[in-house]
Amino acid sequence: MAKTTKAQASFESALAQLEDIIQAMEGGDLPLDTALTSYKQGIELIKFCQGKLADAEQQLRVLENDELKPLDLTDGQ
Repeated sequence: MAKTTKAQASFESALAQLEDIIQAMEGGDLPLDTALTSYKQGIELIKFCQGKLADAEQQLRVLENDELKPLDLTDGQ
């Protein structure tokens, strides 16, 4: 079973755990209690990831003088 979000070290590890939970639940072989526990953990992981993304967006706003600019990849980068 996945660790709780309190033990998360990074966005990437939380996302990997969330993907594992999704795969297990999509398999349809989990007992009801396990599925409910996994669902709750998934919700916690989603909230954790959303928080990390919001923090990153805020940092970008600060770096861009509070003007978030669209990403332009047309120059081959």
